[in-house]
Amino acid sequence: MSPRTLRIRELARKELSQLLRDPRTRVLIFIAPIIQLLLFGYAVRTDIPNTSFYVVDQDRTTESRALVDAFTTTGYFRLVGTSDRSTDLVRALDEGSAIVGLEIPPGFARDVRDRSDPTVQLLVDGSQSNTATVALGYATRIVGAFGRGGGGPPPAGIDVRTRAWFNASLESRIYNVPGVIALLILLTCLTLTALAIVREREFGTLDQLLVTPLRPGEFLLGKTLPVVAIALVDLAIISLIAVFWFGIPFRGSVLVLLPAALLFIVTGIALGLLISSISQTQQEAFMTMFLLLLPSIILSGFFYPISSMPQVFQWLTLVNPVRHFLTIVRAVFLRGENFVSLWIPITALAVIGAATMATALWRLGRTGDAA
Repeated sequence: MSPRTLRIRELARKELSQLLRDPRTRVLIFIAPIIQLLLFGYAVRTDIPNTSFYVVDQDRTTESRALVDAFTTTGYFRLVGTSDRSTDLVRALDEGSAIVGLEIPPGFARDVRDRSDPTVQLLVDGSQSNTATVALGYATRIVGAFGRGGGGPPPAGIDVRTRAWFNASLESRIYNVPGVIALLILLTCLTLTALAIVREREFGTLDQLLVTPLRPGEFLLGKTLPVVAIALVDLAIISLIAVFWFGIPFRGSVLVLLPAALLFIVTGIALGLLISSISQTQQEAFMTMFLLLLPSIILSGFFYPISSMPQVFQWLTLVNPVRHFLTIVRAVFLRGENFVSLWIPITALAVIGAATMATALWRLGRTGDAA
């Protein structure tokens, strides 16, 4: 074994031992990602079940009751009250006891039977805009499906049959959990790497390392290789939980996911090193890390579609590595895509990683010269 390899191995062993020796760090590395995945998997949902639902039925016929049943049997709506007066519906919305209201006018059954465009009124509580938008979408689809064939013979003409590919039940969890994997890997890389150089500087051991035979490249390899290994272990753990606990389909190949994950991990490590190079204390590095993390999540397309953002922010997402790795993870998990179809996000990730690492090395070189 060459002296260079021996130096890198011993530094990596020392760094790994230091990371795993502290019980709090072990919890941060292995337990926290699992807890966060469970929280995101169960709590972050864009589909909204059991929305409170109030009905004013002024028709009181078999057809009007069938329409109400069409709402309640979906699981998206929970009936909290019925009446034949519009003022009761207004009161329920004002008091917050109902989010969605349905008013069925007299003559609804006759219009359904005559196929003469039956009309109902949907009211939603707009103070809860996200819930109201999703619930209104559910209600509109239910009313539309009922009107096409729920109360009489199906209309002549177009026979519409819908099917959702890759996520037949349209569960938000199937879409969200693969994205959480990217966020947790980035958080692990930033947390472990951003504090690495700063910790050595605070403890006064950075100067001692700089006067050893270790070269700058060997020093960085020794510092980052343990982080790569830990990030890959975390990737395996949370991917297995996603597949076997949450039932997320994995239709792609590990041989596609693993190289992309390595590129993303290297990019996350480079960002951490860059934060280390511009921070003087661990507290400063920690604050800078979260200052970077939040925009990375917002501009990744995890919570909000990129297409709905202003044009300038859509351009900014192009330099966000989380955006590209999210695309890769979801494509590999849900659609089973390969390198050929994912060459654009993979190439973008490689370019961003190389540019970030080069900048981090340049900054660390200046820091070492100053020291």
